[in-house]
Amino acid sequence: MLIEIIFYFLLFLVAFLYSSVGHGGASGYLALMTFFSFAPETMRPTALMLNIFVSLIAFIQYYRSGHFRWQLFWPFAIASIPAAFIGGLIVVDATIYKPILGALLLFPVVRLAGVKFNTEKTRKEQTLFASLLIGATIGFFSGMIGIGGGIILSPVILLLHWANMKQTAAVSALFILANSFAGLAGLFTKGFDFRTEMVWMIVIAFSGGLAGSYLGSKKLNTTFLKKLLAMVLLMASIKLLFA
Repeated sequence: MLIEIIFYFLLFLVAFLYSSVGHGGASGYLALMTFFSFAPETMRPTALMLNIFVSLIAFIQYYRSGHFRWQLFWPFAIASIPAAFIGGLIVVDATIYKPILGALLLFPVVRLAGVKFNTEKTRKEQTLFASLLIGATIGFFSGMIGIGGGIILSPVILLLHWANMKQTAAVSALFILANSFAGLAGLFTKGFDFRTEMVWMIVIAFSGGLAGSYLGSKKLNTTFLKKLLAMVLLMASIKLLFA
């Protein structure tokens, strides 16, 4: 019972922190499920389902605050959605799944650890070909591993100077939502066992996402908690890569 309480508390915290920067939190949920010894075949659909609810709330909050840019979003989406569906069709062996997930967890570690991106530089024009290539690549791995891909897309957009922090968060939230639906659709074609405990996980993650996205789209300083989460994700990454 105590283990379950700790798990649900950490689930709420992960959803809260990820949604505060416009993300669904799948990489965090996967890291959490890794520590609590969930089976890989359960981890993928669970993370994608939680992603859908949390990223939807995050997108609504950032959209209402006026940060969403359609012209930045659609080139990524049209390539990532079919790629995520294809990725969801692939059954990945645990010996391959774990190191890939471990490597992908390093992206949120960088993001949540507070690594600064210089967003004050002159905005650069987004290029269609690069956006399609980026979207397709991230989408494929998103569906295959069970993440939404926003945690990878965000630093790419910021490094390319295509948007500021808030705009990036808004675009990433909808990107995650679309990829999560596509990846889950791919999984459904292979058969998917919905477990009753997922209902509680959805309710708790949704609550954390609601609080985090509302405060994140306004003014919220969670520097210490984000760095703490980054350290936990790093530990999970190391465990997956070298265990």
